Amino acid sequence: MRTIAELKVERLGQVPYQEAWEYQKKVHQEVVEGRRPPTLLLLEHPRVITLGRKATGANLLLSQEEYARRGFELYWVERGGDVTYHGPGQLVGYPIVPVGRRVRDFLRQIESAIVEVAASYGIEAYPSPGYAGVWVRRSDGFEEKLCAIGVAVKQDISFHGFALNVNTHLEDFEVIVPCGLLGKGVTSLERLLGHKVPLEEVMDRVERAFKKLPILAEEA
Repeated sequence: MRTIAELKVERLGQVPYQEAWEYQKKVHQEVVEGRRPPTLLLLEHPRVITLGRKATGANLLLSQEEYARRGFELYWVERGGDVTYHGPGQLVGYPIVPVGRRVRDFLRQIESAIVEVAASYGIEAYPSPGYAGVWVRRSDGFEEKLCAIGVAVKQDISFHGFALNVNTHLEDFEVIVPCGLLGKGVTSLERLLGHKVPLEEVMDRVERAFKKLPILAEEA
């Protein structure tokens, strides 16, 4: 079985969601056809709300017209999960890698990589059984999500991925019920550390963590 040390990483800067979605599909097809190695795309998006396969729209708190007026784009996509927000200061990662039928294991691998990145900043983060993502617990016991995760798999190759709040404008989450979870909060590395964190530095740590993970495709 291959290891993810073979991973190709592309840092794309800030890319509009539609453009990045189309590029994901192109890269995905190239990985399916064996014309490119497993690839991790790292980027930011302008302000956008995306809704996954579990979404009904019930966790949108505004009308589509009001989202547009406030500068949010809105997309229904094929990833797992409900509704989430992407925006400047958030590191979005799209691992386009072979996972076969071991999707749940793959989600746990993503979580472990993000937990490792958080630990490198002295932050104790953890996955939560039943909810994809990475969380931290405040001193009062209240849980806040640091990283949202939602993937899709087609022809045994993953796409979509994770959104790690680095210097994210957290107030933008107030226009949705994040991931459809009531009674939970969101946080960022900036809020937890009390200062802005260089995005390139976080990308370096994410890249190192991902390159240590196994690719979960089953052997022939």
